[in-house]
Amino acid sequence: MASVAGRGCPLMRSGRARLDDAVVQGFYDRMRVVAPAAYGAIERDRADDPGRPFADTACGRLVGSLEAAGLRALGMWAHHWCMRFYDDDTRVGLRLVRELAGRAGLGWTVDEVRWLLDQSHAAAPSAAHRFTLPLAAAAELPPGALPEGVATDTSAGDWRRLRVG
Repeated sequence: MASVAGRGCPLMRSGRARLDDAVVQGFYDRMRVVAPAAYGAIERDRADDPGRPFADTACGRLVGSLEAAGLRALGMWAHHWCMRFYDDDTRVGLRLVRELAGRAGLGWTVDEVRWLLDQSHAAAPSAAHRFTLPLAAAAELPPGALPEGVATDTSAGDWRRLRVG
């Protein structure tokens, strides 16, 4: 399996040391496990009724089938996918990200949140929802869990507004 060394793991926006390559590789390995099912669910939902309740969609059924660790991997994959391919065609992916951001108690780790935040800071400003999931995940961490200076420059009110819109 290819290493992520030198790609996708830049210096954290805080200026602090980046995440260990093995940790980031572990994230990519976990995301690869859910990626085929996630991509398939997104494609099925694109062809379906957009007004359908989330639980009745392919993405909703996928979410319902996963435990917390799987949901975190799915959220990280969907977030990463939406950041890379942001355009009008990501509505289904953004809905998935918003649904996962609204779920409490997924057990986000500090490293997962740091990675999500760094991916968001690296994304183009046109990806308006880029902070939806990382800030929701960061809000679940205990106070002081993130290293001092890790940028969470978008306020909680802003991420809630991003989740809605």
